[in-house]
Amino acid sequence: MRIAAIADIHGNDLALEAVLADIGTRSVDMVVNLGDHLSGALNAARTAELLIERDFPSISGNHDRWLLEKDIAELGEWDRIAHAQLAPRHFEWLRSLPATRVAAGSVFICHGTPASDTTYWLDDVAPGGAMRISPRERIERFADGVGYPVILCGHTHIPRCVTLADGRLVVNPGSVGCPAYDDDQPRPHTVENGSPHARYAILEERPAGWSVDFRLVAYDHRTMSRLAAERGMSGYALGLATGWLE
Repeated sequence: MRIAAIADIHGNDLALEAVLADIGTRSVDMVVNLGDHLSGALNAARTAELLIERDFPSISGNHDRWLLEKDIAELGEWDRIAHAQLAPRHFEWLRSLPATRVAAGSVFICHGTPASDTTYWLDDVAPGGAMRISPRERIERFADGVGYPVILCGHTHIPRCVTLADGRLVVNPGSVGCPAYDDDQPRPHTVENGSPHARYAILEERPAGWSVDFRLVAYDHRTMSRLAAERGMSGYALGLATGWLE
């Protein structure tokens, strides 16, 4: 069994197309999609069309949920830009997505943690705003009660694989469409992957266990960066261009 895991596309249709083309050369059995599909300064509607057409097993992320639950006046800048682009069929697709699901009988999928789409799992925020790998005890605690050999999560945009004490894997494939961002929750912090590549992961079940291949895919990130800049989001544009915010 070979599974491609994509997450945190954030309306970056060119990054998604590049990742899908790379997946097409890798002989995978399934693609799973871990949420935060559309919100951002880019091409939400076209991204939605690409995903609806392919009908991957998908879940909702926190930004997907906010697009449905919040009044427009309450939305953040990323969500307002996406909301204005979306048609009724795109919102219906978002409404159809569960918060978690199981794929191929053995892979549990969530966005943040099994219980929360807004909680960082494998990484958290250190004092001063730097991201760091979460303490082992914290990672283990969030996995309580999830009885599957592989658990997939997204949300932080940072590729990471952690082996739990009982041998289960928890994997974050990284972000397809947003390599750097800042946020003020749970406290002010910055996420920077250091390159503009689109990221995803391929997981393969082998006799010795599950292997994980983190993929970095080049694409026309400069066009996406220019689009973000044209929409007045200079920090977002810099992150797309470089993978850094400074």
